[in-house]
Parts: sequence; structure tokens; C-alpha cells
Amino acid sequence: MLKHIRNNTHWFVGLIGMVLLSSILFFFINKTTFKRNNNNFDKINSIVVVNSESIPILIKANGTVQAIKKINISPKEAGRISQLYVNEGDKVKFGQLLVSMESEQFQYQVNQYKAAVTKAQANLAYKKAGASLEEIAEAKARILVVESRVAQAEIKLKRAVQVFNRNKYLAKEGAISQNSLEEFLSIQEEAQVNVEEQLAQKRVQNEILNRLLNGSRSEEIAQAKASVEQAVSELHYYETQLEKSFIYAPFSGTITRRFAQQGDFVTPTTSASNNYGATSTSIVELSSGLEVEAKVPESSIAPIKLMQGVVIVSDVYSGKLFKGYVRSITPRADQENNVTFFRVKVSLRTGNNELKSGMNVKLTFWAGSTHNALVVPIATVLTKNNGQTGVLVFDENNQIKFRPITLGITSRDKVQILQGVSKGERVLINIPSDVNISEIDDVE
Repeated sequence: MLKHIRNNTHWFVGLIGMVLLSSILFFFINKTTFKRNNNNFDKINSIVVVNSESIPILIKANGTVQAIKKINISPKEAGRISQLYVNEGDKVKFGQLLVSMESEQFQYQVNQYKAAVTKAQANLAYKKAGASLEEIAEAKARILVVESRVAQAEIKLKRAVQVFNRNKYLAKEGAISQNSLEEFLSIQEEAQVNVEEQLAQKRVQNEILNRLLNGSRSEEIAQAKASVEQAVSELHYYETQLEKSFIYAPFSGTITRRFAQQGDFVTPTTSASNNYGATSTSIVELSSGLEVEAKVPESSIAPIKLMQGVVIVSDVYSGKLFKGYVRSITPRADQENNVTFFRVKVSLRTGNNELKSGMNVKLTFWAGSTHNALVVPIATVLTKNNGQTGVLVFDENNQIKFRPITLGITSRDKVQILQGVSKGERVLINIPSDVNISEIDDVE
């Protein structure tokens, strides 16, 4: 019995030993297999090698689409808008009439001085030459014609006065509006001017006839010449004033905004202004062409040159690229929020029909290439909580370490490394899920 117990004990101890030995072997076998598999996984999926290659220099900036030429148009003289011939979106040509201001007063003065010029010229002609019987007969006939015109004009004036007085009473009683009354007054004034013109013509013709009958001295002829010159000068002045009542397009373009309506009173304080704050007295905004103004940081301005190609992207047209080129670079820097930048004007090669003034866009400037640059995928670059930038590498014991680096330019999915790594070094691109970046030590 004792012998049997000893034999069982030996067997039990042996069994326990075999179990322990199997466990130890299983642990080492699996550990070796894990390490081998882990290394294979790293080599295939998690390791990239630092290479040197040529990469394009791409400078990115934000910009705004704006008109190449833009002007706020206002009258040359203060007054009320009589007619506004354009609306927002209208295409206009250089010299096209845009606005007419109220100009009755200037028109009356022009008519008056035209009559004065006629009178002065007739007087000069009368003084210069003697008259034949035929000329005298013609002068008398002209007087008869003018007298007929005067009579007709006076009849029209009389009617206009009667109509105005009658409507004046109606306006006082509230039967018609004040605007309607002003129209009748305007008719009366025009009739009055017509009478005055015809009377002036009659006086001129009478004087001509008298001079033809009497003749003139040399002193009178000289005085008549001076009168003509004075009358012409005054006529030109009022013709100029009348012309100011008509506003024409200073260049071909599009009416992008309309600030006033017919009947509004506007002033000339903002004539030919492009100040957004001055629109309260402007009539319309005229724009021509499109360009993009980009704000390029001071640190990126050096590689940008005139005629350089630019790619333009607008979120409005998702995925669509527009082309342009650098037209100008301002020689003076600006500052906003303590950031120094330069304004770069970009002319459009495509997108003139799609892009609209005021749109925000993103620009990419191609500024050549950097040769033999050390590059890694952007995905390998990490930033610790303290703001330090670097990559993960393996030390001599195959342990993961953090290597601080200095970055250069970025090109698509790659970034240049100026300091911190060498060509051929291995860096991690896929970080194991159980690795905490903040707990990784820096390379000693």
C-alpha cells in the first residue's frame, strides 16, 4: 500500500512538472511569436523611411473676389434725379447716359442766351452792311412772321395762366395734388419763356430793319462784335451747366449697386468716389472686370513673383478649380491683428462667369520646387501637449522615442523636415493604440 502511494505521488509530481514546463514553453513561444508578428506589422504598416526628393513650393492664402475698376457715381451739381435709366445688373458702355438731373432752370437760361447770341449776331450784321431793297423787304417779312409767332405764343401763355390759376384754386381746395399743380406751373413757365424768345426775335428783327435803313459807324460795329463774344461766352457757360445735369458712364461695365431712386435729392460730395461709406449720396456703383485680392503673410511673400500661376478655390463651387496669375504685389505691407501681410492682386484666367464680387476664396501659389528636401508624410508629425513638434522613432533598443523636429514647407500629403532627422531613418506613421504620446520620452 505504501509502495502504491509513493508511485502515485511520483506520478502526480511528474504531472505537475509537465504542466509547468508546458506553460513556460507556451509563454515563450507566444511571446516570440507576438514579437515576430509585431515586428512584421511595423515593417509593413507602421514604418516609413525619411527620403529626399524635390517637392513643389505651394503657398496658400485667403482672398476676396473684387472688381478691377469700381466707382460710386454722383452728380457734379446738387439736385434732384429726374430720370434714372439703369438698374442693378445692367451692362453699360462707355459714354452711355445713366442719369438725368432736373435741369429746367439751366434749359431756360440756355434758351435765353441763345436768343441773346442771335440778337448780338444780328446786330453785328446790321452794323456791318448797308441794306438793299430786297434785304429791307425780307427784314419786314421776317418781322411779320415773328409777330405772328409772338401772337401765338401769347395766346398759349394766356391759356397756360388761366389753366394754372384754375388748378391753383383746385389745389387749394384739395381737389388735385401739389405735384399736379407744379406740372401746370411748369407749362406756364415754358409758355412764358417762349413768349420772351419770340419777343426777343421780334426786337432783333426790328433793329435789323432800322439798321438796314440807317447804316452803322465803325465804332458801332466794334461794339457789336464785343456783344456777340460776350453773349457766346455766357451761352457756353450755361450749356456747360446744362450738360452737368446728364451723367454718363465713365467706362464700360456693370451696374453692381443702385443707391438712389427717381426724385431723390443727391449731392456731388462723393462724385467719382469708391468709398463704401459714401454711398448715402451716390446714385449707382459701376464695376468692371473681376480679380482676386489675397493677403499673403510676410513670411511667404518672397517666393511670389509677377505672372506666377495661381489656383483659386471657392466653397460655393465645391471641387472646381479656377486659374489665375499674379498681376501685382503691393510695395507696402499692411497689418491686421499684429499680423504683417502684403496685398497680392490676382487676375483671372478662368471663372469670370462663375465668381462674383465679394466672394471669399482660397488661393494656392506655385512658387517653384525645393530639391533634395528631406520629407515624410504629414501623418507622421505629432505635437505634444507642450506644443513641441516631432516624430516617433526607434532607439538602439527598439523602443519608441519622440524626436523633436523643425518643419519646412508642406506639399500635399508630405512635409519637409529641416532639422531633427536624417535620410534613411525610420519613423512611425501608425501609432499603436496602447501608446500615449505624452508619456513617450524624447531621444537622448
